Amino acid sequence: MTEVRNVKTAARLGAMNRCPKCGKGRMFDGYLQVVSKCDSCGEPLGEYPAADGPAFFTITIVMLLLIPIIGFGWVLFRPDPVTLSLVIGVLITVLTLALLRYVKGAFVGYLWANHEKDRGA
Repeated sequence: MTEVRNVKTAARLGAMNRCPKCGKGRMFDGYLQVVSKCDSCGEPLGEYPAADGPAFFTITIVMLLLIPIIGFGWVLFRPDPVTLSLVIGVLITVLTLALLRYVKGAFVGYLWANHEKDRGA
């Protein structure tokens, strides 16, 4: 019998770089590398494969945020197209790098809550 885990709590703790089980240990070693096991409770967090899910959700969120930014920026400031491209390029890069770690943490927390371990090939 598997234990019942709260998905919202696990995703929230994961987004905050905390172990979804105990909430004390850290989830990441470096920028995006998930630790093999929690320092505090020993939960094997490295067994939950995030794969391409966090990247997909991060790109979707960033693009949905940029649609109104591009529209309002073009209407309000009427920038040169090259300037707009440069500003949007930098903005996309910064938003993506800022959100990716939070989204991956929440994704691994979600996988942990639903017992979605890597079953191997």
